[in-house]
Amino acid sequence: MTFLEKVEDAKQLIKESIEKYPKIVCACSFGKDSMVMLHLAITVKKNIPVIAVLSDTEFPETYEYAKKMVAKYHLNYKEYRYKQIGTGALCCGAPKVETFKIALADYDAWISGVRSTEGITRVHFKKVETLEGLTKINPILDFTELDVWRYLALYEIPANPKYRDGYRSLSCARCSTPERDENETERAGRWKGTIKEGGECGIHTTPLRK
Repeated sequence: MTFLEKVEDAKQLIKESIEKYPKIVCACSFGKDSMVMLHLAITVKKNIPVIAVLSDTEFPETYEYAKKMVAKYHLNYKEYRYKQIGTGALCCGAPKVETFKIALADYDAWISGVRSTEGITRVHFKKVETLEGLTKINPILDFTELDVWRYLALYEIPANPKYRDGYRSLSCARCSTPERDENETERAGRWKGTIKEGGECGIHTTPLRK
């Protein structure tokens, strides 16, 4: 599949999902993948609801970037914040998941920016997944890292400025580290040096219904 075919396929999936699930929302972390997903979604439906679940340990640049993107794209936006209580492998874990449950409580479906090539934990994800009555739509699942940067460039979408510091995958300031080796996987900088290195926070792998 070509890049342009992937883009059109993603738009079509978003369109069909919006029609099928009236109570649908985009979940944006303000990382590179989320911004591609978000831009695709607002291209299909300009005022689609958008949520963000952010910790009190995000990079300052992420908070500022979020404000700028909300204003730039006139987003129908609601932000949830949680207090970080863990470090190491516990960082961005249970409190994030619990806050996501609250944020998604009024929705039947949510659109995420996960990609299957981002890490080994995401290889078997599907474009449409339903768990305990909540459906997750993954429209850019088959995008590569190159596809993401190509999309951002072609549509002149500003990227989170922390990528200039060598990060390939962003979470909060405690559990994200810049690239150390060009042969690392894309998510290798997440929870570096812990048993969860390159893994998941839990929002894509656990039920998000209260």
